[in-house]
Amino acid sequence: MNALLQPGTRLRAMQFGDLDAVLEVERSAYSFPWTRGNFVDSLAAGYLAEMLVHDIDGLVGYYVAMVGFEEMHLLNLTVAPAQQRRGHARQLLQALEHRCLQQGLPQLWLEVRASNARARQVYLRHGFAEVGLRRDYYPAAKGRREDAIVMSLLLQER
Repeated sequence: MNALLQPGTRLRAMQFGDLDAVLEVERSAYSFPWTRGNFVDSLAAGYLAEMLVHDIDGLVGYYVAMVGFEEMHLLNLTVAPAQQRRGHARQLLQALEHRCLQQGLPQLWLEVRASNARARQVYLRHGFAEVGLRRDYYPAAKGRREDAIVMSLLLQER
């Protein structure tokens, strides 16, 4: 797994004590960030939550994913805005894919905002396919809602 990581970075489990730093990144990255409660509930439920940490820059990004029946569902993948466009999202996706394969989970699912073209491109380049639409899934400005694109990746040893 470490061969997939860029020099000076390491992946480690997210813990309750990390939530201040995680929330700082979350709030800087999104107009509608997850709350502390979302992260607390995810950790308490035993969801897979890992952080990419750089030796000098600190927290680079993280993901939270939930195991289902023969699948993993990516709930949140975030890279700190100052660290974006450096391949960190790809590293996090590779790490998650590795965890799925370790657990014998052949499929990975996620939802992404329809307006988030950059994230959709990252997922498409990683091999995900757009397979559905969830209408009014995300909160949006002025009390509105935004659609989510459902994406899926069939996993195999690469």
